[in-house]
Amino acid sequence: MATATAAALAVAKAGTTQCKVVLAATVAKTLFDEVQTTLKTLQRKPKLVGFLANDDPASRTYAEWTEKTCEQYGLEFELREVDKDELEQAVIAANEENAVDGGIIYFPVFGTKQDQYLQQILDVSKDVEGLSHKYIFNMYQNIRFLDEAKTQKSILPCTPLAVIKILEYIGAYNKIIPYGNRLFGRTIAVINRSEVVGRPLAALLANDGASVYSVDINNIQHFTRGEGVKMHRHHAVDTDLKVEDVIPKCDVVITGVPSKGYKFPVELLKE
Repeated sequence: MATATAAALAVAKAGTTQCKVVLAATVAKTLFDEVQTTLKTLQRKPKLVGFLANDDPASRTYAEWTEKTCEQYGLEFELREVDKDELEQAVIAANEENAVDGGIIYFPVFGTKQDQYLQQILDVSKDVEGLSHKYIFNMYQNIRFLDEAKTQKSILPCTPLAVIKILEYIGAYNKIIPYGNRLFGRTIAVINRSEVVGRPLAALLANDGASVYSVDINNIQHFTRGEGVKMHRHHAVDTDLKVEDVIPKCDVVITGVPSKGYKFPVELLKE
């Protein structure tokens, strides 16, 4: 969210598309202000360590932006460049360092299931991206805290969480409704069902009370917490519905298709 990306809300009216562009930096400002307020109460700067073990230009750019953002908002950042065959031990060593508060691995490294293993070796207490099994399990089970006293929030994957923060900013969440149900009454479509973005986002939205249509190339799944959000966690079922069946009744449509050739049919959008 700290990058110069934007979320666009499109409304089809009289055959034309009107868009209001919301800069991610605008949404993020309030969050960064909260971070800086919290930092003032700490005795030292939290330290984030990034692990770079590839030659991917995008990963290096991501690391550079991480460093820039940390410096700008009062966090300590250290980039550790290691050979991919030494990455595992480097992460394990960081787990034992008391001075390291968080870690981030810049993927892809091996580009295989071995990367999934590397996600799991970072200690859950230092996993700032919410990629460890504990956090993924909690997300899908709608478990929001790590402790019974509810003082430690379970971390959510950064990209789906960024979308939720944007939806909160534009008023899609109803603040009058109790926390955990604030999307009740909303119908949302998520055009993408990847394991990184689409599926977790659909689950998070449904866990917050929305009726979510998860649209993928193969089919459309319906994510809900049941009638009247009576279930604790979301359930997903396959449907025989088509895009033209679901989009006209959606209050929010989120697209994340990794293809330059994909064109969303804006004429289907709800008035």
